[in-house]
Amino acid sequence: MGVMRKTPAAIAAVVATTIAMPAIAVAAIFEIGTVQGENAMPDPACPAKPCLAISRTTGYQVKVGGARDTHVVKEDGRIVAWTIKLSRPGKKQIEFFEKNLGGESTAQLTVLRPGNKLYARILAQGEPVALEPYFGQTAQFALQKSIPVKKGNVIGISVPTWAPALSINQPGTVSWRASRPKGGCNDFAKPTAQLGMNNITRFFCLYRTARLTYTATVVTDPKPASGVETDTSRRRGSRG
Repeated sequence: MGVMRKTPAAIAAVVATTIAMPAIAVAAIFEIGTVQGENAMPDPACPAKPCLAISRTTGYQVKVGGARDTHVVKEDGRIVAWTIKLSRPGKKQIEFFEKNLGGESTAQLTVLRPGNKLYARILAQGEPVALEPYFGQTAQFALQKSIPVKKGNVIGISVPTWAPALSINQPGTVSWRASRPKGGCNDFAKPTAQLGMNNITRFFCLYRTARLTYTATVVTDPKPASGVETDTSRRRGSRG
């Protein structure tokens, strides 16, 4: 059997082919709202008493133990889905909530841009979802259209009626905020859910020892390879 020898030209061709193979820009997938070291989201209240629910507001988690800003976006990307852990209220509990809080249980994901003095602007929202078919489950909903988010945006939840997704009797280091005004923190029946784009509202009310049981799935924007010139960098370089 003859031995095939590679000439310098052939070796150079192999090296050139190897170098020309494109680098892979990998996007990361992560869940906003999970806490490091936590095995599972705590169970929301109901049907045990007191049976409490998120009611007629927009809210976001502020702190879980030593973890702050649990629902703040850490990298630019797109939200592709969101997850909510729901309790299973009893029949009479459901009837009470529907009678006093505007009807059937619904919720939708909401993206906020925080400003000063607890104000925030509504940037985007997912589709409203009827929750009752998923009571007693952890349900994940894929968005019909992914939502772009920027580092520093806050992922909240808007509940125009009620949602059994509130875990109570948590430590004092657990807290969330709602879009209720000063003086209205105990008015749980008044509609304060933010349902319009570009609305600016104040998240004045802080509730301790309770946790909103939802998360959001974000796919980060892929990062260009080092040394690769992007459209943005070209525009910056062209400025005089």
